[in-house]
Amino acid sequence: MRSTAAEPTEIVAAFWEALYARDWPRLRSFFGPESIYYDVPTGPATAGRGPDGIEARLRLGLDGLAAYDHGPGTVVADGPVVFTEHTEHWTWPSGEEVTLPFVSVQHVDGESITLWRDYWDLQTLMNAAPAAWHERLATADLSWIFDATERMRDHGA
Repeated sequence: MRSTAAEPTEIVAAFWEALYARDWPRLRSFFGPESIYYDVPTGPATAGRGPDGIEARLRLGLDGLAAYDHGPGTVVADGPVVFTEHTEHWTWPSGEEVTLPFVSVQHVDGESITLWRDYWDLQTLMNAAPAAWHERLATADLSWIFDATERMRDHGA
């Protein structure tokens, strides 16, 4: 008999739908208080933890965009770990655009994403972004940052 619980790939697919819709309340529902998200290029010392920290981390980069689109790609699961190869297309109000190739790795436990790491090229983004976006990053409230370095030692990071 099959359980009614969602499969990890279904959880991650629903998560991507919420993220690209920038549906912040729905997005928050995918994370528990100890969930961790970070971008590999900046490392686990700049992680967001829990729904509040993860939303703040995402909004830091995404709130200033005029458009934010997803190019779905390959999804592979190894038990509770889901790997997604995809692209994001960012457009700023001033007209600059960039397409970022990503590999995302998400660890799912029940209905929650407990760990999410994004692998992408920082220079591709930074070279394309307008000066106003760089300024926003430089002056943002970063009180939400969580140093997950010690926790990531158990995950091979």
